[in-house]
Amino acid sequence: MATTTASIHIPVSPDRVWQLIGGFDTLPDWLPYIPKSELGEGGRIRSLTNEEGGLIVERLEAFDEKGRTYSYSILQAPFPVTGYLSTITVHEDLDSGFSRVEWSGTFTPVGIGDDEAVALFHGIYSDGLAALRRTLAA
Repeated sequence: MATTTASIHIPVSPDRVWQLIGGFDTLPDWLPYIPKSELGEGGRIRSLTNEEGGLIVERLEAFDEKGRTYSYSILQAPFPVTGYLSTITVHEDLDSGFSRVEWSGTFTPVGIGDDEAVALFHGIYSDGLAALRRTLAA
């Protein structure tokens, strides 16, 4: 099993960051790679369309409003992994009162090496967090 984590400091309050990213259907609001999201099964499943028109289907596995965190698994995606579980969390930076957002994942590569899978998802997480920072700065 492989794992990776990316994080970013954002000079915005954690409550404001969570207001933007805390909904399971909000990726199109801040992540350009995902222009479309549709919920199913009472909000527990999201069907995402990426920029290339590919389909990614994810299940909400855990949600903690007070802790500003949720975890999700991938049910269907064009990624060469299985057993994918990811968590996104908004932390308060106690020194500044601003936010540190962390996006992490664990997965088992299929047909590729651990390093290649880690690089793929670390890039997705890092690029996504940079897009979040740009969205909140606008």
